[in-house]
Amino acid sequence: MDPDATFPPHALRQYALLADGERGAVIGPRGDIAWLCAPRWDSPAVFSSLLGGNGLYAVTPTARFVWGGFYEDRSLIWRSRWVTVDGIIECREALAMPGDSDRVVLLRRILAVDGDAVLQVRLDLRADFGRKDPKLRRGHGIWSGTAAQIWSGTAGDLELRWSGGGDARPDRTGALELELKVPAGRHHDLILEIADGPLPDQPPDPDQAWRSTTQTWRAEVPALDDAIAARDAQHAYAVLRGMTSATGAMAAAATTSLPERAEQGRNYDYRYAWIRDQCMAGQALAATGAPELFDRHVDFVVDRVLADGERLRPAYTVTGEQIPDEEVLDVPGYPGGYSVTGNRVNSQFQLDALGETLLLFGAAATADRLTADGWRAAEIAAAAVEKRWREPEAGLWELENRQWTHSRLICVAGLRAVSAFAPEPARGNAWLALSERMLAETSAAALHPSGSWQRAPDDERVDAALLLPPLRGALPADDPRTLATLRTVQEELASDHYLYRFRQDSQPLGDAEGAFLLCGFTMAMALHQQGRQPDAMRWFERNRAACGPPGLFSEEYDVRQRQLRGNLPQAFVHAQLLEAAVRLGKPWPAGGGAIGAP
Repeated sequence: MDPDATFPPHALRQYALLADGERGAVIGPRGDIAWLCAPRWDSPAVFSSLLGGNGLYAVTPTARFVWGGFYEDRSLIWRSRWVTVDGIIECREALAMPGDSDRVVLLRRILAVDGDAVLQVRLDLRADFGRKDPKLRRGHGIWSGTAAQIWSGTAGDLELRWSGGGDARPDRTGALELELKVPAGRHHDLILEIADGPLPDQPPDPDQAWRSTTQTWRAEVPALDDAIAARDAQHAYAVLRGMTSATGAMAAAATTSLPERAEQGRNYDYRYAWIRDQCMAGQALAATGAPELFDRHVDFVVDRVLADGERLRPAYTVTGEQIPDEEVLDVPGYPGGYSVTGNRVNSQFQLDALGETLLLFGAAATADRLTADGWRAAEIAAAAVEKRWREPEAGLWELENRQWTHSRLICVAGLRAVSAFAPEPARGNAWLALSERMLAETSAAALHPSGSWQRAPDDERVDAALLLPPLRGALPADDPRTLATLRTVQEELASDHYLYRFRQDSQPLGDAEGAFLLCGFTMAMALHQQGRQPDAMRWFERNRAACGPPGLFSEEYDVRQRQLRGNLPQAFVHAQLLEAAVRLGKPWPAGGGAIGAP
């Protein structure tokens, strides 16, 4: 078998995600797991064919087939489904829950739904982005209560075990291959374990592993019956849960290096926890009224503020460590891009992250869930805003250092959010006074002659990010600046109910970059805040359709080609969908102000 010919890369809209909070696997329509970093989000990949590297794990029907699939309700349990010329085959797939930070447990259950199933299984595990071959041996063990042949071994520093594939044989490259026959109405389990330390004496029992995984998902993802598009809201919540580690950190995306624009050099590693994304997701989780995952998001941000104070970094590893510098990998990359690890964001200052942090703490205080440590972190973050708000910084879009209007206004909103709950009235009054000074100075420096906000004092263009501050309470919904900005954004940055960040040059909007789905869902909430419900629903429905069959969203959407662009899945897009689904399902508060946690 030639893996490159048999398993070429697919359009991003066709990939599904398996995730357990500690890592994520990306799986294509031929049952090909083309991406998995182990044991953690930012570890080197063991399956990297998505980027043209060695290593994949495929379960594929041998007969001609058409592909489909779906997630089981309120979970990231995926069912690949193939209708063949002979019958119907499904493969139930998941990373076992609850996840273990040191050990991957990948579950695959092949079901012969209609007729006998014949499949080709290929396990080609190559550690360190394909640079380290496995050393495997077949031995005897006990699995699911019976004697079985089990493969085990190492790849680099990783320990491996594969149960259910005992009859496999190595091919000329060292990959294990197996022709698997499953009688009609029966099933066959495959369990792959990968760890950076010793494995348990016995592999997991498949029935118990599936039962635990199903029960965990059902317990942790709420029904969200009051949201519009409740099924999509549940799925967005499940994605956020699957991307959130036991540390409380949320990976921004499962992948690295998927290009935002072909041959443009815009390839980034998003397998880390961005403070801003974490806080935006926290706002969405607060809106659902389900506190458990929300509390974990807050705790991670509190810990980072207490540790780093005014030098809060824009992003961290999910274990709270510094992100490594960017490094180019020696693998070809997804078509149109190249491969990198690390991120240059580690050297940036982003003022808006401090404002988002205060907004998150304000949401926690509204729900009476901000701890004493949380209030200490709020005081540190507010002091950092006071000290640094006039400094040039990289802003929401991580561009050149300037005095970005959005960053200042989000800090205004954050100060107001915490001032209302300050333990000491004098402290709350001081934060409120600071917010007023910031708003007045920003208005004097960055208000366009048309009455709308402009991106920066020295940049007259409008920016879709400027829709966010009124939603968070920086200024009222009926403020003339709010209304003028909303109108200008619609006139200059909207196309077919998709929204672009800003005009980069004189090209048509879609030629410079894709539409930003985060901005589209923000527009839906902005229109809802104005009482324009039909318009809000048009925007919501248009943007929630910008995905493939697995319902996953990337950061950008190529409107002309109807294709996803960038890393997958982009967690903050799912967060914004979730929040919009909850917000649009109920009236905006009287007076048009910001919504806090229920």
